[in-house]
Amino acid sequence: MRYAIDTNILVYAEGFDDAAKQALAKTLVRDLPYGDTFVSINVLGELFNVLVRRGLTRAEAQAAAERWRTSFTLCETSEALMFAAIDLAAGHALSIWDALILAAAAEAGCGLLLSEDFQDGFVWNGVTVANPFQSPPHPLLAGALSR
Repeated sequence: MRYAIDTNILVYAEGFDDAAKQALAKTLVRDLPYGDTFVSINVLGELFNVLVRRGLTRAEAQAAAERWRTSFTLCETSEALMFAAIDLAAGHALSIWDALILAAAAEAGCGLLLSEDFQDGFVWNGVTVANPFQSPPHPLLAGALSR
């Protein structure tokens, strides 16, 4: 199975907010399979913005985005992907940026998107959204973590 990661997972993995969520996020980014874990380009842009708002310098936020860029397979944004996201956002009352993350995950053939920004278990175009901080974890996530 292929996995996609939302911005909030990377923010926690960078050491921000709740300590328990930080620990789980760090475990996730360490244990998910390297070649089968994807991050969309806009996630890296969102990460940069969030880290700067949280007090990192622009150079520190840039370095963090670069680290994650080389840690996962990237999903490029295209015209077709943007319009798929617009359709998704319009049809499901999502923000365009969340819709773009989900559309990129679907285009990359991911079966699971890890995010706390969607309803846990939401499915679109073959991608199931799992909130990794919810207990018990979604069965697809539990299966991935038990390997």
